[in-house]
Amino acid sequence: MKWTDTREIAIALSEKYPDTDPQYVRFTDLHQWVCGLDGFTDSPDHSNEKILEAIQMTWIDEMD
Repeated sequence: MKWTDTREIAIALSEKYPDTDPQYVRFTDLHQWVCGLDGFTDSPDHSNEKILEAIQMTWIDEMD
């Protein structure tokens, strides 16, 4: 998985953190959680606020 795999990351996060409301997750925590996902192979330095926001919004959509 890479940072651009927004939907795949959101699904993995919703499975790993099923009791977490993604709208209250800080970007610093989200960054750590994404980097810690099984199958995530991208560089931690390749993320930015726009990417993290897209992941968070997709995760929120997955919860609905």
